Amino acid sequence: MSDDEADPELLELLRQSLGLGKKTGNEPPETKVLQNARWIFDNSIDVALDTRQTKAAAETIWQQIQQKQYSTSTWSGHELHPKAKNEKTVDFIFTMDLLNFSFWSEEKDESKRFGIEYLGRKWTGYWSLVAALQRALDEGIPITTPDFWLNEEEFTEDLLRHVFRSTSEEEIPLLKERFDCMREAGQILDEKFDGSFVNCIYDANKSAAALVNLLADEFSCFRDEASFDGRTVRFYKRAQILVADLWACFDGESYGEFNDIDKITMFADYRIPQMLHQLGCLLYSPPLESHIRRREPIKSGSKWEMELRGTSIWCVELIRQEIERTRPETRMVYSTGNSSTFEVNIDDQQDKEVTETTTELHKLQEHGEKEKTETKTESKSSTPQEKTIGVNAILIDFFLYDSMKELESDGKESIPHHRTRSIWY
Repeated sequence: MSDDEADPELLELLRQSLGLGKKTGNEPPETKVLQNARWIFDNSIDVALDTRQTKAAAETIWQQIQQKQYSTSTWSGHELHPKAKNEKTVDFIFTMDLLNFSFWSEEKDESKRFGIEYLGRKWTGYWSLVAALQRALDEGIPITTPDFWLNEEEFTEDLLRHVFRSTSEEEIPLLKERFDCMREAGQILDEKFDGSFVNCIYDANKSAAALVNLLADEFSCFRDEASFDGRTVRFYKRAQILVADLWACFDGESYGEFNDIDKITMFADYRIPQMLHQLGCLLYSPPLESHIRRREPIKSGSKWEMELRGTSIWCVELIRQEIERTRPETRMVYSTGNSSTFEVNIDDQQDKEVTETTTELHKLQEHGEKEKTETKTESKSSTPQEKTIGVNAILIDFFLYDSMKELESDGKESIPHHRTRSIWY
C-alpha cells in the first residue's frame, strides 16, 4: 500500500459511522490474523510459497497425524504438561503462555546453552519454561498465582532468576521482560478481572476469537502487532497459543470449550517457518536465505520478519484447506464440545484400503531435493469403525513444531531458524 492510499480498516470504520458499512452488533468476533497473513503473503517480496510442495506436505502431514493419532490428547500426554483439569491448570497455562517466548541460544555448544534441570534431565527451549514452572511449584514457590506477582517484597527479579536458574552459565533470555510481563498481567487481572484469568475465559463466552482479542486489547504484552507497508497487521502468537493450549488441555470441554476454535491460526514463531522451509513449502530470496544461514539477527517488526511470519500462517492455512479438500472426513466438529476426534465409517469410504506412510516426516525432504514419499498398503481393518483425527491449524502447528524439534535433536536441520529476539515469540 502506497503512502497516498487509505488504510482499509479506517475506511471501514468511516463507512460504519455513516451507516454505509457492514452492520455491527451481533457479528461474531474475528481476530483478523488470517486476513492480515493473506495480505502479507500477497505483498511479500522475499518469502514465497511452492504450491505443489504445499499440497504434497498436506498429504504427508495428514498421513502422519492419522498414523500417530495426533490429537488434543497428545498435548496432555507430554510429560511436563499439567494433567489436572481445574483452575490451577488454567493459571499454569496462562503463566506458561505469558512467558512463552525467545528461548533460542547463541551458543553453538549445546552444553553451554540455557537449560533447566528437572526430573533427572536437562530441558531446553519451550520445555525449559514448563520445567522451570513445575520445579518452582515443587519447591513451594507460587509462581503461577497472579496475586503473587503483585507482591513486591517476595516477587522480585532475583526470585524469577532463581526460578529460571540454568544448568549452564547462560541465563534465560529477556528475564527483565518476563518479569515485567508478569507484573503487568497481575495488575490487570487484579484491577479488571477479580484477580483470575478464569474470568477472562468467562467474558469471552466460549469464543476463541473473543478471548484472543480480549488478551490483545487488555494486556500489552499480548498485543503482537506491527505495521506492514503502512497497514497494521496482527499475529497474536501467544494469545492464540494460550487459547489453543486451553482447548488441547481440556480436550475442548470446560475451560477449553470454544465454539469457534477454527478461527485460531498457526502460531507465527521461528520453528514453524523453519519446518515449512524444510518441507519445501516456503521459498526464500537469496539475500534472506543467506542471512538466515549465517545466523544473523532479523529485527522484530522488520519486513523480512513479518513476511516470514505472515506467509507461514497462510501456508498452514493452505495445508489445512488442502487436507479438508482431499479428506473431507477430517473436517473438525464443533457442536459436540469435543472437537478433537470423531468417528468415520471406513466401509462408507470409496477406498477399500488404508494407505499409510512408512517414511518418517523428517525423511520426506532433504534440502534441495524433491519430496519422495514411500508408502505401503495395508489391508482394511476388520473393525467397521476407525477413528480419524479432525485437523485444524492448531494440530498442524503442534505437529510441525514437535517434528522440527525431533529434527533438531537428530541434527537433521536443513536450515537454521531465523534469529529474532522479542517477547512475541
